[in-house]
Amino acid sequence: MRALTALCTCLLLTALPAQLPAQDAAEQPQTASQQAPATVQGNSSAADTGTPQTGEDESTANSATAAAITTAETLNAESNAQGQNAQTAKKKEDPKEKLDHIHAPFVLEGGYWNVSIFGFTTGQLTVSFIVLLFAVIFRNIIAAFIFRRIRALTTKTRVEFDDHIIDALEKPVSWFIMCIGIYVSLAILPLDTTIALLIQNMFHGGTMLLIVWAMLRLTDVFANVLGSRIKDKKSALFGFIPLLRKTTKAFILCVGALMIIDNMGYNVAGIFATLGIGGAAIALASKDTVANFFGSLMIVLDRPFKVGDWIIVGDKVDGDVESIGLRSTKVRTWPKTVMSIPNSILANEYINNWSRMPKRRVKQYVGVTYETSADDMEAIVEDIRQILREDEGVDQDFILVNFTDFGDSSLDILVYYFTKSTAWLVHMDARQRINCKIMRAIKARGLSVAFPTRSLYLEGEIARKMAGMNNTDPDGRLPGDFGPNAPQ
Repeated sequence: MRALTALCTCLLLTALPAQLPAQDAAEQPQTASQQAPATVQGNSSAADTGTPQTGEDESTANSATAAAITTAETLNAESNAQGQNAQTAKKKEDPKEKLDHIHAPFVLEGGYWNVSIFGFTTGQLTVSFIVLLFAVIFRNIIAAFIFRRIRALTTKTRVEFDDHIIDALEKPVSWFIMCIGIYVSLAILPLDTTIALLIQNMFHGGTMLLIVWAMLRLTDVFANVLGSRIKDKKSALFGFIPLLRKTTKAFILCVGALMIIDNMGYNVAGIFATLGIGGAAIALASKDTVANFFGSLMIVLDRPFKVGDWIIVGDKVDGDVESIGLRSTKVRTWPKTVMSIPNSILANEYINNWSRMPKRRVKQYVGVTYETSADDMEAIVEDIRQILREDEGVDQDFILVNFTDFGDSSLDILVYYFTKSTAWLVHMDARQRINCKIMRAIKARGLSVAFPTRSLYLEGEIARKMAGMNNTDPDGRLPGDFGPNAPQ
C-alpha cells in the first residue's frame, strides 16, 4: 500500500508541470488542487478493489495526498508569477508600444519606386520628401488662412486685447505646423526603433518648446495691455509692470524647461535628486539672490514707490526711480549718476517718497532790521498774510505768518505755507513770485531786510587811543580834523 501511495505522488509531480504550459489563460486560475482529489480518489478506488487497508496505511496515504496537493499549488503559483513577470518585462523592453505609428498618406510602389537607397525605397523617400515640402511651403499659408478666419471674428469685438493675442500666436502656430510636417515626414519611414523613439521624443520636446515660446509672447501682450490700461489711470502699479513681466517669464522658463525635459523622455525626478545633492551649496551661493527676489516681491506687494518717483533711501540715496528689477532697483541721482540698490536692502530700509506729497511745503524766515517798530512789524506781518491769501499757487488750507524771534542781527518773521503743485519747477516759480511780493511790501513800508551785521561800542582810554585821539589836545579833536578846511 505504501508503494502505491508513493507511486501516485510521483505521477502527480510529473504530470502537473507538463500540463501547466499547455493551459490557456482561462484555464490558468484552475489549480492542480482541483484535479488532485480526483486522481487520489481514483487511486483509492483502485486500492479498494484490493486487499483491506489498515489504519496506519490510511493515515500515511492521507499525509502523502496533502503533501502532493500543497506541492502542486506551490508550483502552480510560481508558474503563474513567472508568466506575469515575463509579460511585464516584455512590455517594458518593447519600445515599439511607445511609438505613434503613422501611415503614409499615399504609397508609391512598383518599378522604379522599389529601388533601395540606404535601406529605404525610393517610393518611401519620395513620399517623405513630399510631406516635408508641403509643410515648408504651405505652413505660412495654412497659418494665415486659420488666423484670417479668427481675425474676422475678433475684429467684431470692441476690445483690442484679442487682436494682440492672435498676433502673438501666429508665429508659434506656423512653426508648429512646420514641426508636425518634419515629424510626419520622418515617422512614415521604416526607421530603427531606437531612432524612431528618439525622433518622437524630440517632437514632443519641440512641441513643448513652442508652447513655452507662445506663453512668453502672451506675457508681453498681457503686460503691454495692462500697462496701457493702468497708465491712463496713473496708478502706482504701472511702475511694477516690468518687474511682473520678468517674474512671470522666469517662472514660465523654469517650468517650461522641466516640461521639455520630461517630454523628451528624461526622468525629471532624477534631476531633482541630483540637485538635492548639492542643495546646501546652491542655497549658500544663492542666499543673496533669494533675498533680493523676496525683497522685490515685498516691493511689489507694499508698493512704497514706483518708476519715476523721487525717493530718499537712508542718508545715501537721493534721486528718481528709473527701473525696478528682480535683483535691484536703479535710481537716477541728482548728479545724473545711476545707483543700483539691492532689493533686499530696500525692503529693510527707511524710504522717504517725496513724490507722494499731496502738496509741497515752504518754510522760511524773513528778517527785518532792528530799527523796525512794533507797529510796522504788525503791519508787515499782515501784508505778508494778505499776499499768501491772494496768490493762486498757494494752498489755502494752512497759512502761518508770525513775528517769532529776535535774531542776532534781525527781527525774524516765520513764513509757513504750502504750494498746490508738487512739481519742482512750478513750486519754485511760486516761491519766487511770493518772495518778490514780500520784498515790495517791505520796501513800501519803509523798512529794509536785515543782513548779518555787528556793532562794536568802545569806551574809555583804550577807545580814545584806538580812535587816534590825543589826550593833550584841549578840544579833543581827532588828528584828521586839523587843516584849513577842518571844522572849528
